[in-house]
Amino acid sequence: MKLIPQTVLILCLILTSSNIIFAQVKTIHVYVALCDNMYQGIVPVNEELGNGQSPRNNLYWGAAYGVKSFFRYIDDDWQLVKTLESSNPHILDRILFKHINEDIYMLAEAYDGKYIKECITDFLSAANNHNEVEVQHMSQGLKFGGGADLIAYIGHDGLMDFNLNLAFTLNKMKPKDVIVLACFSKEFFAPHLQEARANPILWTTNLMAPEAYTLEAAIDGWILNESGKEIEERAAQAYNRYQKCGIIGARSLFTSGF
Repeated sequence: MKLIPQTVLILCLILTSSNIIFAQVKTIHVYVALCDNMYQGIVPVNEELGNGQSPRNNLYWGAAYGVKSFFRYIDDDWQLVKTLESSNPHILDRILFKHINEDIYMLAEAYDGKYIKECITDFLSAANNHNEVEVQHMSQGLKFGGGADLIAYIGHDGLMDFNLNLAFTLNKMKPKDVIVLACFSKEFFAPHLQEARANPILWTTNLMAPEAYTLEAAIDGWILNESGKEIEERAAQAYNRYQKCGIIGARSLFTSGF
């Protein structure tokens, strides 16, 4: 049976629409509170690594396994797109990455370690689908903050040192996927993320070094739409590979869900 031109046109439109859906851009927003010997309740590290006002060599940013250095120089799956300006005086460095095989962009922001409270507040607000941020790239308006598909916090667990009184609003949006790499993050972040109706795909049960190889492993699993247990295993394998802590201990460190 021959198709009439109108039928052909309708089929083409359906196929085109399907391709647009499947090719939808995804975004990840990583909030990094720079390691800070002076303003955070941490065991002091090397002076350069613990200078929270200098991203260049900071433990969680410019050091070998910091977010900026790791994704720029070690992880071959991501390429640096550009460095961005920020109107937020608490953000000292701001970079945009793109996955080389997937239509996924990642915005990473380094917060002055003195303002860890503001960093965590911004992260939790985004977890509640607020504070959407748009970044223009190649005529695209990329959505981050509360508009991102996945958000992550990296740094000291400041909720051990201070309390936050946040007013979350109920919304009918899909629960935000979140990663929290900080010491005892499930214990301290759970009340806020439950109220925000977020979906923790990875967080921790004990002391840990929140370096970028664990974040990379979790993101890899998220891209493949893996289960929480599968992402936990990826994180444990990566953490043991770099920390040499033993796989049993690494597996007990990570968990997902409430």
